[in-house]
Amino acid sequence: MTIAHITNDATASSSSYARYIQAKPEEPPAKGAEPCPSTSESLTNNSTDCPKVSQGITIPQLEDYHEEFDADIKNKLATLTISRESYSNALENREVYLKHPPVFSNKLEIDAPITDQKNSGRCWVFAGLNMLRQRMMKEYNLEELELSQPFVFFYDKLEKSNWFLENMLQTLDEDLDGRVVQFLLKDPINDGGRWDMFVALVEKYGVVPKEAYPETHHTSNSGQMNSLLATKLREYAKTMRSEHAKGKDIEEVRGLKGHMLKEIHRILSVSLGQPPKKLNWAFYNKDKKFHEFRDITPLQFYKDHVKQDCKNMVSLIHDPRNAYMKKYTVKYMGNVHGAEKVHYINLPMDQIKEYAANVIISGRPLWFGCDILKFESPSKGMVDPELFDYKAAFDFGFGMTKVERLQYGDTHMTHVMVLTGVHVEDGKTVRWRAENSYSDSYGNKGYLTITDRWFDEFAYQIVFEKGDLPKEVLDVLDQEAVVLPPWDLLGILSN
Repeated sequence: MTIAHITNDATASSSSYARYIQAKPEEPPAKGAEPCPSTSESLTNNSTDCPKVSQGITIPQLEDYHEEFDADIKNKLATLTISRESYSNALENREVYLKHPPVFSNKLEIDAPITDQKNSGRCWVFAGLNMLRQRMMKEYNLEELELSQPFVFFYDKLEKSNWFLENMLQTLDEDLDGRVVQFLLKDPINDGGRWDMFVALVEKYGVVPKEAYPETHHTSNSGQMNSLLATKLREYAKTMRSEHAKGKDIEEVRGLKGHMLKEIHRILSVSLGQPPKKLNWAFYNKDKKFHEFRDITPLQFYKDHVKQDCKNMVSLIHDPRNAYMKKYTVKYMGNVHGAEKVHYINLPMDQIKEYAANVIISGRPLWFGCDILKFESPSKGMVDPELFDYKAAFDFGFGMTKVERLQYGDTHMTHVMVLTGVHVEDGKTVRWRAENSYSDSYGNKGYLTITDRWFDEFAYQIVFEKGDLPKEVLDVLDQEAVVLPPWDLLGILSN
């Protein structure tokens, strides 16, 4: 089944969310009281009906707030309920949950064992490897398979260290207190990443099964190691700039980098163990037949057994701040020097969803980036803009569109998962299924139900094979990329 054009569950992304955020009509003012516009109204006109407010909070003002709060009995009930429960538990909208059961008209045949990134920001690595294993499990008739996230993690840390040092070399003549250098110094080596960064790593270093390079304390709990690495990298940056100030040119300063990277490699090797240069892969398939491949390199394992051409894939994003059918990149963003730059093609959400649904219907998974921090119920394994009834508790809704949330820093891509299902009714996408990496105790045995209206508002990136996209979209790859500043929201690494 192929869908030529899939429409939204709602008539339009912004209008469906607007219906959710609209406030109920207010009660008429008391007799003799001056009418005052609501917050949303006052933000859209220049009304001066309300009294002026001082710069500071006054005691009489605070007393008015207190009296008004106590005058509404509903506030007491809300306090009794919400003060002892999380918002996600206390305000859960049961009707929304019941309307979207975790059942899908189109779902991948293979449900691989759920993985667990634990206390780390490696979601993008987990999602990439979880997507790659689907093809392997089908080809080798496997009951289960997990590829080593620590292996990719090791080389990502090493490459990111080199990337940071090269960025420091390129900015030697920039003002230390300037925005660019301070931005680069702020977070030199977090766990996050993007699709093109994942591709750069597996294409250079390959992939190994989890048993060939398992977890350590510092892969599962990366904060302490990250802090150590960041301190050393900032120290190296200081040394580089000091030597340049003494008159050394960029190539002379670059000569210091070899010793610096050797120290970084030592930190990683002590904390994570050295990655294997060769491995043996032995397994039983579903028919209990034994198979073994001996003395193969990680790159051979990737080329001969994973058999997914990651270079043949394209990142589509939905960023309504910027023009569609354009190619974008972010300055100073990446991890592996010499690899393809991070880039995206920006398209309308309806178009992205149409391509995504068709890929899932054809039986293939998708690498998918979103803002998981918005309207998520971990216990129910669901996200939806109406899942929590904030209006009932606080008597307000939310008034920003997707564009405005991006412009004002309220949202960005925070997490990556794998799309494995879609539910379609009457040619419309209704909900989506995502394989998460938060263990099988999360949500519906490790899976998340995403309603279509949430998808419109909080989905940002999906990766496709080139064969899944029309020529007019692929032609955008030939454009010169629009370069966004390093602090743009598209440059925040998902972790």
